Amino acid sequence: MNKYFYLLLIFCLALTGCSNYKNSSIQREDLFSLEIGILEDQIALYRLEGDRGIRRIGFTMRDGIFYVSDGNSGKIVRFNSYGDLLFMIYNEETNPPPITLRTNISAEEQATRWAYSYPLEEPGWITVDSRKHIFVEDRLPAQVRRTDPESNAILDGIILHFDQDGRFISYLGQNGIGGNPFPRIVGLTTSVRDELAVICRLPEGWNVYWFDSAGTHRFLVKIAANMIPKLPDWPDALAIIDKIVVAPDARRLYIKVDYSRDIFDQSTNTRTGAEPINSVIWTLNVEDGVYLSSVEIPLYEIIENGRPANIRVFYSLLGVSRAGKALLYFPLETGYTLLYADTQSHQQRRGNIQFSNSELRYNDFQLSSDGILYAMLADNYNVKFVWWRTDRFIGELP
Repeated sequence: MNKYFYLLLIFCLALTGCSNYKNSSIQREDLFSLEIGILEDQIALYRLEGDRGIRRIGFTMRDGIFYVSDGNSGKIVRFNSYGDLLFMIYNEETNPPPITLRTNISAEEQATRWAYSYPLEEPGWITVDSRKHIFVEDRLPAQVRRTDPESNAILDGIILHFDQDGRFISYLGQNGIGGNPFPRIVGLTTSVRDELAVICRLPEGWNVYWFDSAGTHRFLVKIAANMIPKLPDWPDALAIIDKIVVAPDARRLYIKVDYSRDIFDQSTNTRTGAEPINSVIWTLNVEDGVYLSSVEIPLYEIIENGRPANIRVFYSLLGVSRAGKALLYFPLETGYTLLYADTQSHQQRRGNIQFSNSELRYNDFQLSSDGILYAMLADNYNVKFVWWRTDRFIGELP
């Protein structure tokens, strides 16, 4: 056994030994960085010249490969973990011609780095399945958007489906291939057997549309705001959904709900605010809409000058990896404090991650199905792609 094995062993033991402490630090690994701009190997993170404005930048990682949907420039790019650009799907009207990538590749040709053109309007949320097929949110032009008379929601979203090489296959709507546009999309995830889930926000609740790998509509889960599960001990508590997450390995949804109660001035009997009571992650079966189980999430206690400040706040749900392991966070001055909660065994573990003040201008975090926390962090000039091996930190929770 060489010295690197012993170093790795010591590192793993250190993580395990620290796992019972409240704030064990998780090691960060910087992977690569890109300049901010409109070229093929750049990300147009901030406002560009012209009328495109500031639009969503979506990204995801699967098997160490990063996919970015750049809404400002109208392109989708794929990078390996060293930052090498592998291919691009781009709108010819909003991007300069590729310099380092081959274009007009036929189905029979072999190429290592290539580009395809497609009239992307406003790509946003993006996900990739085990076939390396790409699903990305896009929005219809303003002149063809319409309003649903029943829910009063604006219908303007579609999901574009590309194969592993970036060739367009079809688009999905509410009813499947070629269906009606979606209301506002707030999440896009691939799940078990390469099935696809689209989470949409409506004025009075949420809809989750579920499709099989061929794009056929399978399930629709409607979660009305007035039908959120109540706490047995606090039936009148105000319940607000923090986030809805799709299980990567089952037809299940994880719904984090925050519960609070009103605070009144006893002398005037006027409402002065709200006090957090509890947080719960509910597990819902997609096939029949039944809640299967729940796990309580403790509130985070604010620390000031090394002492509890008698202030408790809600954690936010970041994601859920395989076997129902949820990752929650709360922002600190130098990073995030993390809480891992196993929705099956109810075991929990705490830690923290750090990043510099210069990286606070823009940061977007995601959790892979394997439990790796990864992020895009940006300053004025560059976008960094980093990850934390939180899969090692969580260990083998039952």
